[in-house]
Amino acid sequence: MDRLWTPWRMEYIKDLHRERDCIFCELPALDPAHDAESLIVARGERAFVLINKFPYNCGHLLVAPFRHTARFEDLAPEEHAEMSAWVSDCIRALESEYRPQGYNIGVNQGAAAGAGIAEHLHTHIVPRWGGDTNYMTTVGGTKVLPETLEETYAKLRPLIAR
Repeated sequence: MDRLWTPWRMEYIKDLHRERDCIFCELPALDPAHDAESLIVARGERAFVLINKFPYNCGHLLVAPFRHTARFEDLAPEEHAEMSAWVSDCIRALESEYRPQGYNIGVNQGAAAGAGIAEHLHTHIVPRWGGDTNYMTTVGGTKVLPETLEETYAKLRPLIAR
Protein backbone atom coordinates (compact mmCIF):
# COMPACT_ATOMS: atom_id res chain seq x y z
CA MET A 1 0.00 0.00 0.00
CA ASP A 2 1.31 3.46 -0.92
CA ARG A 3 1.12 6.22 1.66
CA LEU A 4 0.74 9.90 1.05
CA TRP A 5 1.97 11.94 4.00
CA THR A 6 0.07 15.14 4.67
CA PRO A 7 1.55 16.36 7.97
CA TRP A 8 -0.28 19.70 7.74
CA ARG A 9 -3.62 17.82 7.91
CA MET A 10 -3.27 17.11 11.65
CA GLU A 11 -2.94 20.83 12.34
CA TYR A 12 -6.18 21.35 10.39
CA ILE A 13 -7.99 18.62 12.34
CA LYS A 14 -6.84 20.02 15.69
CA ASP A 15 -7.65 23.55 14.55
CA LEU A 16 -11.28 22.60 13.92
CA HIS A 17 -11.78 21.95 17.63
CA ARG A 18 -9.61 24.73 19.06
CA GLU A 19 -11.20 27.50 21.09
CA ARG A 20 -9.90 30.82 19.84
CA ASP A 21 -10.69 34.38 19.03
CA CYS A 22 -11.37 35.44 15.46
CA ILE A 23 -8.33 34.89 13.22
CA PHE A 24 -9.57 37.64 10.89
CA CYS A 25 -9.21 40.03 13.82
CA GLU A 26 -6.11 38.45 15.43
CA LEU A 27 -3.85 38.22 12.38
CA PRO A 28 -4.13 41.79 11.05
CA ALA A 29 -3.73 43.11 14.61
CA LEU A 30 -0.18 41.72 14.62
CA ASP A 31 2.69 43.93 13.55
CA PRO A 32 2.90 43.97 9.74
CA ALA A 33 6.45 42.64 10.15
CA HIS A 34 4.72 39.29 10.86
CA ASP A 35 2.63 39.28 7.67
CA ALA A 36 4.67 36.47 6.08
CA GLU A 37 4.03 34.23 9.10
CA SER A 38 0.35 35.21 9.15
CA LEU A 39 0.11 34.74 5.37
CA ILE A 40 -1.25 38.28 4.97
CA VAL A 41 -0.42 39.21 1.40
CA ALA A 42 -1.74 42.79 1.37
CA ARG A 43 -3.39 45.38 3.63
CA GLY A 44 -5.64 48.26 2.70
CA GLU A 45 -7.56 50.81 4.75
CA ARG A 46 -10.66 48.68 5.33
CA ALA A 47 -9.77 45.18 4.17
CA PHE A 48 -6.87 42.78 3.70
CA VAL A 49 -5.86 39.73 1.66
CA LEU A 50 -4.42 36.52 3.01
CA ILE A 51 -3.63 33.04 1.81
CA ASN A 52 -6.01 30.36 3.07
CA LYS A 53 -4.00 28.22 5.50
CA PHE A 54 -5.96 25.15 4.40
CA PRO A 55 -6.44 25.83 0.67
CA TYR A 56 -8.65 24.01 -1.79
CA ASN A 57 -6.06 24.76 -4.50
CA CYS A 58 -2.75 26.60 -4.79
CA GLY A 59 -3.41 30.31 -4.74
CA HIS A 60 -6.62 30.08 -2.64
CA LEU A 61 -6.94 33.61 -1.27
CA LEU A 62 -9.27 35.27 1.21
CA VAL A 63 -10.34 38.90 1.37
CA ALA A 64 -11.76 40.13 4.68
CA PRO A 65 -12.72 43.46 6.17
CA PHE A 66 -10.72 44.59 9.19
CA ARG A 67 -14.01 45.30 10.97
CA HIS A 68 -15.51 42.27 12.67
CA THR A 69 -18.85 41.60 11.03
CA ALA A 70 -20.60 38.41 10.04
CA ARG A 71 -23.09 39.77 7.53
CA PHE A 72 -22.47 40.95 3.95
CA GLU A 73 -25.34 43.39 4.18
CA ASP A 74 -23.73 45.08 7.22
CA LEU A 75 -20.61 46.10 5.30
CA ALA A 76 -20.24 49.83 4.70
CA PRO A 77 -20.15 50.91 1.05
CA GLU A 78 -16.44 51.71 1.43
CA GLU A 79 -15.78 48.17 2.72
CA HIS A 80 -17.69 46.67 -0.22
CA ALA A 81 -15.70 48.79 -2.65
CA GLU A 82 -12.31 47.96 -1.18
CA MET A 83 -13.04 44.25 -0.88
CA SER A 84 -14.22 44.20 -4.49
CA ALA A 85 -11.03 45.98 -5.60
CA TRP A 86 -8.92 43.43 -3.68
CA VAL A 87 -10.77 40.55 -5.34
CA SER A 88 -9.96 42.06 -8.75
CA ASP A 89 -6.30 42.52 -7.74
CA CYS A 90 -6.18 38.89 -6.57
CA ILE A 91 -7.59 37.63 -9.87
CA ARG A 92 -5.03 39.65 -11.84
CA ALA A 93 -2.19 38.25 -9.70
CA LEU A 94 -3.45 34.68 -9.99
CA GLU A 95 -3.83 35.10 -13.76
CA SER A 96 -0.25 36.30 -13.99
CA GLU A 97 1.31 33.60 -11.81
CA TYR A 98 -0.88 30.49 -12.17
CA ARG A 99 -2.99 30.99 -15.30
CA PRO A 100 -6.07 29.15 -13.96
CA GLN A 101 -8.88 28.15 -16.27
CA GLY A 102 -11.58 29.50 -13.96
CA TYR A 103 -12.40 30.67 -10.43
CA ASN A 104 -14.78 30.07 -7.59
CA ILE A 105 -15.36 33.45 -5.95
CA GLY A 106 -17.78 33.69 -3.11
CA VAL A 107 -18.93 34.30 0.42
CA ASN A 108 -20.32 31.59 2.68
CA GLN A 109 -22.44 33.63 5.08
CA GLY A 110 -23.33 31.65 8.18
CA ALA A 111 -22.40 28.16 9.36
CA ALA A 112 -25.37 26.62 7.56
CA ALA A 113 -23.95 27.98 4.29
CA GLY A 114 -20.59 26.35 4.92
CA ALA A 115 -18.68 29.20 6.57
CA GLY A 116 -15.83 27.73 8.59
CA ILE A 117 -15.44 31.03 10.45
CA ALA A 118 -18.97 32.35 10.36
CA GLU A 119 -18.45 35.21 12.78
CA HIS A 120 -16.23 37.23 10.40
CA LEU A 121 -17.27 37.64 6.79
CA HIS A 122 -14.66 36.84 4.13
CA THR A 123 -14.54 36.24 0.39
CA HIS A 124 -12.86 33.18 -1.12
CA ILE A 125 -10.98 33.39 -4.41
CA VAL A 126 -10.18 29.83 -5.54
CA PRO A 127 -8.32 29.31 -8.82
CA ARG A 128 -9.57 26.28 -10.75
CA TRP A 129 -8.25 24.03 -13.49
CA GLY A 130 -9.99 21.28 -15.41
CA GLY A 131 -9.39 18.03 -13.54
CA ASP A 132 -8.23 19.65 -10.30
CA THR A 133 -10.72 17.48 -8.44
CA ASN A 134 -9.47 13.96 -8.97
CA TYR A 135 -9.66 10.60 -7.24
CA MET A 136 -7.41 11.78 -4.37
CA THR A 137 -9.91 14.45 -3.38
CA THR A 138 -13.05 12.55 -4.28
CA VAL A 139 -12.22 9.09 -2.96
CA GLY A 140 -9.30 9.64 -0.59
CA GLY A 141 -10.48 12.87 1.02
CA THR A 142 -6.94 14.23 0.54
CA LYS A 143 -5.90 17.27 -1.45
CA VAL A 144 -2.50 17.22 -3.14
CA LEU A 145 -0.92 20.66 -3.47
CA PRO A 146 2.22 21.06 -5.58
CA GLU A 147 3.77 23.89 -3.53
CA THR A 148 4.02 25.09 0.06
CA LEU A 149 2.08 28.05 1.44
CA GLU A 150 5.37 29.91 1.79
CA GLU A 151 6.07 29.43 -1.93
CA THR A 152 2.57 30.67 -2.78
CA TYR A 153 3.11 33.71 -0.51
CA ALA A 154 6.45 34.55 -2.14
CA LYS A 155 4.86 34.39 -5.61
CA LEU A 156 1.70 36.37 -4.87
CA ARG A 157 2.76 39.06 -2.38
CA PRO A 158 4.69 41.16 -4.89
CA LEU A 159 1.83 40.88 -7.38
CA ILE A 160 -0.95 41.91 -4.97
CA ALA A 161 0.59 44.24 -2.36
CA ARG A 162 0.02 47.89 -3.23
